[in-house]
Amino acid sequence: MKITGIEAIPYAIPYTKPLRFASGEVHTAQHVLVRVHTDEGLAGVADAPPRPFTYGETQASVTGVIEKVFAPQLLGAEVFARERVHALLHRTVGNPAAKSAIDMALWDIAGQACGRSVTQLLGGSTDRLRVSHMLGFDTPRRVTAEAERIRDTHGISVFKVKVGRRPVRLDLDVCRALRETLGDDVELYVDGNRGWTASEAAFALRELDDLGLTLAEELCPAADVLGRRRLVRDCRVPFVADESATTPAEVTRSLLDGDATAISIKTARTGFTDSQRVLFQCEGLGAEVVMGNQIDGQLGTVCTVAFGAAHAATSRRAGELSNFLDMSDDLLTEPLTITGGTLAVRDRPGLGVAIDDDKLARYRQDH
Repeated sequence: MKITGIEAIPYAIPYTKPLRFASGEVHTAQHVLVRVHTDEGLAGVADAPPRPFTYGETQASVTGVIEKVFAPQLLGAEVFARERVHALLHRTVGNPAAKSAIDMALWDIAGQACGRSVTQLLGGSTDRLRVSHMLGFDTPRRVTAEAERIRDTHGISVFKVKVGRRPVRLDLDVCRALRETLGDDVELYVDGNRGWTASEAAFALRELDDLGLTLAEELCPAADVLGRRRLVRDCRVPFVADESATTPAEVTRSLLDGDATAISIKTARTGFTDSQRVLFQCEGLGAEVVMGNQIDGQLGTVCTVAFGAAHAATSRRAGELSNFLDMSDDLLTEPLTITGGTLAVRDRPGLGVAIDDDKLARYRQDH
């Protein structure tokens, strides 16, 4: 089965409220829908969410590199020859979201061709993941109100709290309010998006030690080499590398250098193929993993749960799977539903999704 064409369709869907965190602020999901077509009539889809403030990609750069570089190189390539496809993709430096979307679309095609879900092809460990919900910057009252609504509506009991503001007390007050309001049965962990210095982060962790946090993610920049190592060494919970470890090589270097003791895997930046490489390295080195979220819509979330449910290590912790709840609309014909705090894998060949062409026509940006 050969690739006959690749579409890169830019679209924009507003969020119901701004998403604020230390490395940026997002008002609209400006993503790129990627479709890979084959000579046997099968087509695979995936989503590419550019994050210019983290990885340097934009909607225009994703569509441009796919249309002008990747598509011409991949026309005629065998769908199942993933190593050859990756060799062609990796001749071009960077562009992780664009490469990952192509990779995941090819896995979607492979699943359809085999009559099996992507989760089954990748490993088939389970059929669902527990859901973690991200809480962005706001006042303690508003953040706790959102957490209570999410818990009561969707049964979610795991929350990732965005931190990294100055003065540090702003975020400490939010974390304390969440614990006091939600009680001890709710899991809380923090993500700083590199917003604090190492000394600020160390102070925050000492102040929050009695709250029972389960993870600490990117509290300071990895470029602060000595401070980061000291922070990680003294941290009493797994310290997660996310945007500082975006490739298999960076993951290995981060763990061996003492920059982290756990890794966030995001299918939006490593696809399914390189996400497996990252996961297997973490397992070999004894590092924990968590399924992260690149502010994904529903299609991106389908990919995250498909990978996370496929492996035992990625299904132990709750995955970050609920950012789509903040979007005003989406492109799938069948919306995702979080039930009892979990999200199930689509029990269909491939990714098991279909795109609503009317909605795509409404939100696409190239017409």
